[in-house]
Amino acid sequence: MPVFQNARFHLSAHHLRDLPPASGIEVAFAGRSNAGKSSALNTLANHNRLAFVSKQPGRTQLINFFTLGDDKHLVDLPGYGYAKVPESMRMHWQNVLSRYLSERQSLAGLVLVMDSRHPLTPLDRQMLDWFCPSGKPVHVLLTKSDKLSRSESTILLGKVRKELHMGWGEQISVQLFSSLKKQGVEEAETVLSTWLFGDNDTESPVDAV
Repeated sequence: MPVFQNARFHLSAHHLRDLPPASGIEVAFAGRSNAGKSSALNTLANHNRLAFVSKQPGRTQLINFFTLGDDKHLVDLPGYGYAKVPESMRMHWQNVLSRYLSERQSLAGLVLVMDSRHPLTPLDRQMLDWFCPSGKPVHVLLTKSDKLSRSESTILLGKVRKELHMGWGEQISVQLFSSLKKQGVEEAETVLSTWLFGDNDTESPVDAV
């Protein structure tokens, strides 16, 4: 049974003032437009349309909260890097994302979604620069890994892991992930469950997996 299958839409926010009180625990998903962020969320929640998936990049333009109950949330952040977004919108989300990632007290960790064929873009690096000074953990999903051969995947994983640790330290973990093939789901669930429910919570959903 998927750990996050009971996730349900809670609210959307356009401005920081629209966010719910920072009283619980949140795990945020960020990623470049069309990197597979919404698909990864849907796969982890075992729900085809929890987060909206579109072939048109830049479709997610709000901060979307999905409740897990008990004041715990998954948060879908706006995709970044889509060239056709108006400059005013780009500047707005740059300000909102930077402040959310650096200031949000209830944010327990960041899932950074990267297309495995195009990892560590300048905007991915910017997200890490905003978030990592908090000292909170980051877990990188290298999505669409089914499009790579086994040897390519192994080489890529080692290369990205080394670069992440050299640039931002040991607080970052990284894995291969494929929404299409459902690869890497259990590994991601284990990491996120620890952030949300803790290692020693005997009643958390992770123990039922």
